[in-house]
Amino acid sequence: MSIQNIRLEVMQFLEKNVDSFVEQYLIPVEKIWQPTDFLPNSQGENFFEEVKELREIAKDLPYDFWVTLVGDTITEEALPTYESWLMDVEGIDQIENGGNGWSKWIRQWTGEENRHGDLLNKYLYLSGRVNMREIEMTTQHLINDGFDIGTGRDPYKNFVYTSFQELATYVSHNRVAQIAKKFGDNKLSKMCKMIAGDEMRHHHAYSEFVTRIFAVDPSEMMLAFQYMMKQKIVMPAHFLRESGQKISSAFEQFSDSAQRIGVYTASDYVDIMQKLMDKWEIDKISNLTDEAEKARDYLMKLPARMARISERLVIPQESHIFKWVEPARL
Repeated sequence: MSIQNIRLEVMQFLEKNVDSFVEQYLIPVEKIWQPTDFLPNSQGENFFEEVKELREIAKDLPYDFWVTLVGDTITEEALPTYESWLMDVEGIDQIENGGNGWSKWIRQWTGEENRHGDLLNKYLYLSGRVNMREIEMTTQHLINDGFDIGTGRDPYKNFVYTSFQELATYVSHNRVAQIAKKFGDNKLSKMCKMIAGDEMRHHHAYSEFVTRIFAVDPSEMMLAFQYMMKQKIVMPAHFLRESGQKISSAFEQFSDSAQRIGVYTASDYVDIMQKLMDKWEIDKISNLTDEAEKARDYLMKLPARMARISERLVIPQESHIFKWVEPARL
């Protein structure tokens, strides 16, 4: 039987538990928070006073913070790309009989994730500190340009990617929350804390999918894990660009801002890699083929190698001036 057919069998095997995954890791619409829970009430008599207070507090946040928050928002707003990519993964079917359990999972996961961009976008708009039209153009470019995360249609590789990426977005939003609180913006801090909570919950779900695959197809799962770590995880917004610029031209400068302010760093990347290896206990997995054993050996040595590389990275001290955030407005 081909590798592809085995993967489909494993996906069908796991699909039997999709309803329990939805129940355990996702929250019903009527019970989960919504963006307006944290924003000035546009129907309330005090709306303009609340907006004025929001804008006043936002004045103290530094330039790299705004760049990072904008980049995080645009990343969340490009959700249509992520959903369409995942819907095309082997074993996920949105057509037959109204779609299988996996497509149900993807739609409900997307519904939860969609709230993140809605909340951050409205906050940025009300803050008056950013050029919303430039942000909107960058978001449209990012959706137009799509992305290639190096997984193909392989569910094993995709679940490694989502396990990693959900933890990375938890780190990023949680750090933004901490910095916002440090500068006295408790409301923005709470918003980002709530988003970070969602990301961690989603990380637990996708990493559980990988745990279950390791239990039934350990060698192929190990090879998929090695493949993704060897080629490195690219961020969902790696094609980021400003208006009038070439594809991917803004991503490195955005990453520099995030590193300078300590929101997401090279050492965080290494830490997440190690956390996944510990979570999946790859050192204890048995019944591996010779090729998978070599893959495990490679993985076990990788965090130390990557840590040494990250220590040599030099981040520019000067901030790139983005069209999204005009220094004169701050």
